[in-house]
Amino acid sequence: MANETAPTEFIIMGFSILQQLQFLLFGVFLVTYFCTLVGNISIIIIVCTDAQLRTPMYFFLGNLSFLDLCYTTTNVPQMLVHLLVERKRISYEGCIVQLYFFLAFVGTECILLAVMAYDRYVAICNPLHYLVIMRKSLCFQLAGAAWASGFLNSAVHTFFTFRLPFCGANQINYFFCDIPPLLKLSCGDTSLNEIILLAVGVFIGWIPFLCIVLSYVYIISTILKIRSTEGRLKTFSTCGSHLTIVLLYYGSSIFTYVRPISSYSLDSDRLISVLYSIVTPMLNPMIYTLRNKDVKGALRKVFLGKLCFQ
Repeated sequence: MANETAPTEFIIMGFSILQQLQFLLFGVFLVTYFCTLVGNISIIIIVCTDAQLRTPMYFFLGNLSFLDLCYTTTNVPQMLVHLLVERKRISYEGCIVQLYFFLAFVGTECILLAVMAYDRYVAICNPLHYLVIMRKSLCFQLAGAAWASGFLNSAVHTFFTFRLPFCGANQINYFFCDIPPLLKLSCGDTSLNEIILLAVGVFIGWIPFLCIVLSYVYIISTILKIRSTEGRLKTFSTCGSHLTIVLLYYGSSIFTYVRPISSYSLDSDRLISVLYSIVTPMLNPMIYTLRNKDVKGALRKVFLGKLCFQ
């Protein structure tokens, strides 16, 4: 059924209270986005070109970097434009597309982080059978399941969100089109949307998070059985980067989506949205680069090779 009360466009009000900081924010977001592009593209290049990194762990890392590129690109370029123009608007159809792809990439990352935790569990707790268990076909199946789950999750939320009536209201008090501000904007009954958000959130958010926690319980238990301190640190270093990313990403995304609509505060939620949609994708490649000798070595080979070639 068509939404007869749907506006033709939405006005993005996220930056309206920061008029004097528009150019400063533009500079900060532009540098952050540039770092995100450079960092994640570099990770993808070395994973695809370095033979030593053609392992399950780095295959999933390449997927993670591609995801970070995708979901920051769904909203950051438009945010940069809105910081420079007076009328900050997005078409109704554009809002649908932005919400769909943003939720798809966010949901995919939730599942992918759980898959990466399982990979670390197998590598540390069952190292002798690691390559047998984490064979190439299984890696593709797990990555494919993560992507399919993310896009299915997004289709459900996007469909039910834009079935709501808006009664002509079109001012979104947020940086981009997302579920919380759209539910706040609607003049209809959002109880079904809240139920779906919480129910699907359990599948796409809490279950993967609990799988990650369970994996690390076994990982830490195995590490504690290693007698030497050096051995423990060396083993834990292989999953320390992943654990850091999990804490950053899940802490902010679960806070945003898996809670009742009545508890939303768009003023504070805007800060959280900046964390998981802009800052975290920039930090991910830095975290893996700083804490991983293989990645640092591959980056050196790529860039030193280019310098020598020149």
